[in-house]
Amino acid sequence: VTKLFHFARFDLASLMHGIGPVSGPVYCTKIASKLCRTYTDRHGLKDLCSELIGVEISKQQQSSDWGAAELSKAQQDYAASDVLYLHRLRERLDEMLEREGRTKMAQSCFEFLPTRAGMDLAGFDELDIFHH
Repeated sequence: VTKLFHFARFDLASLMHGIGPVSGPVYCTKIASKLCRTYTDRHGLKDLCSELIGVEISKQQQSSDWGAAELSKAQQDYAASDVLYLHRLRERLDEMLEREGRTKMAQSCFEFLPTRAGMDLAGFDELDIFHH
């Protein structure tokens, strides 16, 4: 079963820190967007939903206190609704990746995500190990 995320690098690191390794394939709409929507630097979930599927979502709770012992009802609703559109976005992004000839490149990026998240947890979050 493919796990869908918008910012998989962060979400996988959080899951790995909290519960351990995440198995199976992953898909990241943010990475897919960056590979096929090169005409913009706006790759946030709100922008993707608006442009690709015509849905306006509120990001009001995004900057609230997520470290609190208990999440507010508004935060819970936000967290639950934040993922409602990922399947539709994936369909549109897959079409765009195919059109641009970047499907295999995207798949390689998705396969690397668990390793990248593990590197973040190991303290390599700001280091580009591929940089000369």
